Amino acid sequence: MDKLPGIRPRSSWGQRLDRAARLGFPAGTTIIGMILLTAPFGLPGQAQLMPAFTLAAIFFWTLFRPSSVPPPLVFLIGLLADLLGEMPIGSFVLVLLLTQLLVLRSRRFLPQKGFLFVWVVFVAVAGVASTLQYAFACLMNWAIYPPIAAIFQFLLATGLYPVLATGFTRAHRSVAAPERV
Repeated sequence: MDKLPGIRPRSSWGQRLDRAARLGFPAGTTIIGMILLTAPFGLPGQAQLMPAFTLAAIFFWTLFRPSSVPPPLVFLIGLLADLLGEMPIGSFVLVLLLTQLLVLRSRRFLPQKGFLFVWVVFVAVAGVASTLQYAFACLMNWAIYPPIAAIFQFLLATGLYPVLATGFTRAHRSVAAPERV
């Protein structure tokens, strides 16, 4: 949209719908991906795939399109992840909100550093997120579990991020670009 003064024609219903779809693309694809990843496909390690995908999606979209994933929406996505993944309620909500806060604080300089630097930051975030989820699970059940699931989730998120970032970047520059309306 132009920022120039003057009279502009009203957007048509189709244009407004198109703009809403483009703005909702990040959250929509994240939620659809979460639901698909909890379907009983029988993939090995499928239980850790949904949280890894969700963390990577929130990290990416908060970094490159923060207006499309506001904190209340991230809260709801985290709650949905807790319910779908049978995790302690609120644990992934907190992890996603802390991730979003960290990314928003570093948004000024992080995208200019290049993909490799962003990936290294994501690896650190995924490590902290996996550790927090492991700690929450242990605390909520008053038990100490073997950390292999948390390590696997960390490795899965670390390896999944470049693949997801490639697809999300293409979508961010084409299908999901609200400025292209």
